[in-house]
Amino acid sequence: MIRVAIVEDITDIREGWAGILGMSEGFTCEYTFSNAEDALQTLKQHPVDVVLMDINLPGMSGIECMTLLKPLHPHMQFMVCTVYEDDEHIFNALKAGATGYILKKTEPGKMLDSIHDLHNGGSPMNSMIARKVISNFQKPQAEPNTHTLTQREQELLQLLSKGLRYKEIADQLFLSTDTVRTHIRNIYRKLEVQSRTEAINKVFHS
Repeated sequence: MIRVAIVEDITDIREGWAGILGMSEGFTCEYTFSNAEDALQTLKQHPVDVVLMDINLPGMSGIECMTLLKPLHPHMQFMVCTVYEDDEHIFNALKAGATGYILKKTEPGKMLDSIHDLHNGGSPMNSMIARKVISNFQKPQAEPNTHTLTQREQELLQLLSKGLRYKEIADQLFLSTDTVRTHIRNIYRKLEVQSRTEAINKVFHS
């Protein structure tokens, strides 16, 4: 019996997945959560086999939740179920500990097959997402283009690339949030970019 927890803020989707699992032989839905904070508190103490994790949740994101839970329970498997198909969300989820990545539009039968595959040591993801992962590994690894940045700015950019929020960066570096914002504005200005994703891509993938 594969014990599953669901972390999804949309009630219809959460209840729909729970119903599918409840009616399917070999699966049991142990918990459902509408936010990552509740999931974190429960799953810290009561891990399951597989967690179906949404990314965009109220408050803490699914990626942050996985980052905190995976070190505590390395054998607990995370399947991201999301609408996001872009590189940034995919790779941030995989870095956080996800070993499967499927889209919410996946058919129920394929979702159950994916959970079973994940539980048996596989890494289920659709062909488009798998192609993105392979393409990323095949990119030539360029040296980070950080010669225009100060050491502190490079440090901030590394933390940005891990998906940390401004307040989390401020706490980690013992800075104020306003100081972090100022540094990040300077990074964007020096790199001639407008967003976190552009800055990370320019420095680490150029």
